[in-house]
Amino acid sequence: MKPEELEAARDRVIPDVVAEGLRVLFCGINPGLMSAATGHHFARPGNRFWPVLHLSGFTPRQLSPAEQDELLTYGLGITNVVARASARADELTEEEYREGGRLLTAKVELLRPRWLAVVGVTAYRIAFQDRKARIGPQERTIGDTRIWALPNPSGLNAHWTARTMAEEFGRLRAAADAAAAAGD
Repeated sequence: MKPEELEAARDRVIPDVVAEGLRVLFCGINPGLMSAATGHHFARPGNRFWPVLHLSGFTPRQLSPAEQDELLTYGLGITNVVARASARADELTEEEYREGGRLLTAKVELLRPRWLAVVGVTAYRIAFQDRKARIGPQERTIGDTRIWALPNPSGLNAHWTARTMAEEFGRLRAAADAAAAAGD
């Protein structure tokens, strides 16, 4: 994709992939320019979301960003804390994160997923004003929806490998499976 095509995607909003009663609603920070240009979540080639989703057992094969709607068949969905696209997450303001947290809360109250998985603990901390949050399950809930903070799958997040990310995503998958088996 040409640089001018990416730049033209700045501030675009891409549709959520959602339905009521999902097992897990994954929540990115905000769409990158590649995602906004293609209309597909986590579309940048270096992003590890799709490989990690498969490695952790959420999907039986690695989906491509263009296959994002197939997530719904697995009880999974995708949204974002901040809807507008940017080249980097550091272009977002704290107010955008906080407003995103308010809008995300309303979305979760409406859709009632079993789990909300925020991919990016820093985004979670700002959006929900919980400065001490760590990767893993959170004490906070939104109604009956439990929350899990996951590592950011961006290729820029060098602290986590695909393998260690898949382990953490796998912990969430096991918790979601256990809750489903228990009828929660």
